[in-house]
Amino acid sequence: MRILEKAPAKINLSLDVLHKRPDGYHEVKMVMTTIDLADRIEFRSLRENAIRIVSHNRFVPDDHRNLAYKAAQLLKNRFKIQQGVAISITKSIPVAAGLAGGSSDAAATLRGLNKLWRLGLSLDELAELGAEIGSDVSFCVYGGTAIATGRGEKIEQIDAPPHCWVVLAKPDIGVSTADVYKNLKLDHIEHPDVDGMVQAIKEKNYDKICQKLGNVLESVTMKMHPEVAVIKEQMNKFGADAVLMSGSGPTVYGLIQHESRLHRVYNGLRGFCDQVFAVRLLGERNVLD
Repeated sequence: MRILEKAPAKINLSLDVLHKRPDGYHEVKMVMTTIDLADRIEFRSLRENAIRIVSHNRFVPDDHRNLAYKAAQLLKNRFKIQQGVAISITKSIPVAAGLAGGSSDAAATLRGLNKLWRLGLSLDELAELGAEIGSDVSFCVYGGTAIATGRGEKIEQIDAPPHCWVVLAKPDIGVSTADVYKNLKLDHIEHPDVDGMVQAIKEKNYDKICQKLGNVLESVTMKMHPEVAVIKEQMNKFGADAVLMSGSGPTVYGLIQHESRLHRVYNGLRGFCDQVFAVRLLGERNVLD
């Protein structure tokens, strides 16, 4: 039997860090939405009772370090599954990019194996399991647009933003999220207006969404990796409506309402980055088949 799942990337429209928690994590408040850049994952039953990860991307581990592997192992342990599975991952989302590629692969694995192994779990139950794997996995189980709080695992769905284009550019560097948080000085940050972003989305006010974009991690990553600031500057120069770094970076994205401007921004950035993508906002929640 074969099951196919899409694993869409996410971008942060707003990302605030409130304080450090006793458990060592940071308390966050974010608005995230999915975009039409996705990995494709295929699940096939195996006769042997094993988990096999198949990927042709050299940056994707094929063992317990892979979040899709962790998701499969969690389901096997929790529900005493005695079947094996081969998980083939075709990557389109850049690795270590601030786009939740690994988390989305894990979320797609929870959804896909829920079907393959006929577990009958709801999205809420899958999201609860996802929180045990990583902070962004719960959001990726649902997809769509949401406010995420706690360490990112508490999800409140909201309406999708108005449709627009998104151009993403990832410089040829990797960023350690742990290092970014280590360098974050909580008493020296300007907090973005997360509630203002939620209201702008509710009003379907594209201009206001552009004004309310904000990410407290952006200045930290830019200090560590100046090329991120260069890409942001170029994206603004080429005419994006609003520009922000996603997550802990290093990917920078620009929102563009009119297709006529899209090509100028996309083509201009090709001179600065190898990995440039032009996609649409998805913003709609997943449904189980």
